[in-house]
Amino acid sequence: MKSTVNPMRPAQRLADAPRCKATAKTTRCRCKGPAVKGWSVCRMHGARGGAPFGPANGRWRHGNRTGEVEAMRRELCELMADARLTAKRSTSVG
Repeated sequence: MKSTVNPMRPAQRLADAPRCKATAKTTRCRCKGPAVKGWSVCRMHGARGGAPFGPANGRWRHGNRTGEVEAMRRELCELMADARLTAKRSTSVG
């Protein structure tokens, strides 16, 4: 009984892998890349896409630009603008 798979050829698994289901918008041709295991598309077309938020992300440096901090900064800027307007009104009246 002879096997058709050559164990000396490491690219055999890649050649036998299912192909990506993504298609090009302009040419309508299918991608010829191998699909990632458990996905129907290749790594270039979204398999394992997205990154975790916060410290779980490898590029996370600090929390100074989080949505919560940015909202606080906006609120503080509004309060400071109101304080400036109130101070301007109080000095112009007297």
